Amino acid sequence: MKIGVDEAGRGPVIGPLVVCAFASESNSYLQNLGVKDSKFLSKKKRNELYDILIKMTHRVVICHPERIDNSDNLNKLEVKLFSEALAEMPDGDVMLDACDVNVERFAQNVSRLVNRDCNAEHKADENHPEVSAASIIAKVTRDRIIEDIKEELGMDIGSGYPSDPKTKSAVLELVKGDLPHDCLRWSWKTVENALGHPPPPRPNARQQTLF
Repeated sequence: MKIGVDEAGRGPVIGPLVVCAFASESNSYLQNLGVKDSKFLSKKKRNELYDILIKMTHRVVICHPERIDNSDNLNKLEVKLFSEALAEMPDGDVMLDACDVNVERFAQNVSRLVNRDCNAEHKADENHPEVSAASIIAKVTRDRIIEDIKEELGMDIGSGYPSDPKTKSAVLELVKGDLPHDCLRWSWKTVENALGHPPPPRPNARQQTLF
């Protein structure tokens, strides 16, 4: 059994960070399906593969913006999220897509929390089908949440990344209330710049875990 873990949405100013752990019984089967790093797949292909992959053993953790804002360090938070995704996953060789410049440190920190040996690599989602599968589920899950946010707000928020002109325009609108909108990561510099001053502290974070 091969277990892969990856995330989607580390950098956006809008929406959650999503982490997925995926258990692969046959990497050759995944390769035959056309599983690869989600960045190299069309939206249509990602959705098609998602519908197949979610029928297999996996675990998704959705980290909402307020939990990100209440975290002291994004790298430390991702260690926690990866360990939460690995909870109750079956035995197997674990490969993590490293979120830290120090690959060994990231693997050791997650291993310590989950009490099992984990390996990590940069670009593991390109080199290991089980991590590619996790990247697809994480990416599609986040994309669908972003679509829900767009529908709820009734505006085009773009991709949610600070470099996206549509996102920049949306942020300017989403900070106009008494407080910045809940879908924003208040601790991001983009929000502070849109407000013209640092935002107030957020309330305690919620957490949602999907299986």
